[in-house]
Amino acid sequence: MGADGRGGSPSYGLTRDVGMVVLPGFSMLAQACATEPLHVANRLAGRTLYRLSTFAVDERPVASASGQALLPQAAAGESGTSLDLLLVCAPGPLAGSVPRTLLDWLQRLAAARVVLGGIGGGTELLARTGVLDGYRATLPWPRFEAFARDYPRVRLSQQLFEIDRDRLTCGGGTAAMDMMMTLVGSHHGDELAERISEHFVLERIRMGDEPQQVPLRTRLGHAPQSLVDAVALMESNIEEPLTTHELAEHLGISRRQLERLFKKYLQAVPSRYYLNLRLQQARRLLRESDRPAGEIALQTGFSSAAHFSTAYRNHFGMTPREERLG
Repeated sequence: MGADGRGGSPSYGLTRDVGMVVLPGFSMLAQACATEPLHVANRLAGRTLYRLSTFAVDERPVASASGQALLPQAAAGESGTSLDLLLVCAPGPLAGSVPRTLLDWLQRLAAARVVLGGIGGGTELLARTGVLDGYRATLPWPRFEAFARDYPRVRLSQQLFEIDRDRLTCGGGTAAMDMMMTLVGSHHGDELAERISEHFVLERIRMGDEPQQVPLRTRLGHAPQSLVDAVALMESNIEEPLTTHELAEHLGISRRQLERLFKKYLQAVPSRYYLNLRLQQARRLLRESDRPAGEIALQTGFSSAAHFSTAYRNHFGMTPREERLG
């Protein structure tokens, strides 16, 4: 089943009922980034593609993290509510206990094969109900470690967003907009999704497989400063890569010490980790610019286009040319 909940192919004529349930402390930015693309889709299409309803635990206004209040149209689980998709927007970590009525409603919707989505802490709420067990899911990067510990049955991803069958999750903030524009594209075609992106004056729709930009110190946790410095050197020397020996000299440690640090904390040898950084940068340039592949090869430290193409195919399973065509 596709993320539209109605099979794997686009269904251009359907109108979908979409719900958004908000919990106190939710991000107003993330909520708007998830819902505005749907409003714009309706406007650009000249017809109602998405009917949007807002829910809360009860019908009282819900305060966002910034103190602004959102007035829901109905209480969660209210009888007579028919939905194709329900998005949950909540703070992370979840503040206080979650009413049993809301958890029960989410489980009933999952049993009825309604598509469920988590935005920000909404991913944690879905995980708490068990409806993400066996699914790939993501959430804001500061919660990665705690989430992995608390919900081992969920296949945690560190990407911008995940659309895995009938579950959608994202890292919150503007990632919600990329996720929803991608979803609109799967429902009504890429052309409409691109027009929505242009409406918001965005350079492009970011893809779900792009990693969240986690700060270096956070990524490496409690690793020694010498390893943090090594990775920082790599990230600032993409066009002219340093050898492992040169990195060790810059850091004032032996090559063997450096290799041990990478193996212990990053489960990779320095050269392999460095190559991955360069290829990720190359992928961003291929997707975000129209520069020739040969120029991108040089900008990411490859001596020739042929060497670049081989390394790219071995890492991503496609050539740079196929990446562009895709």
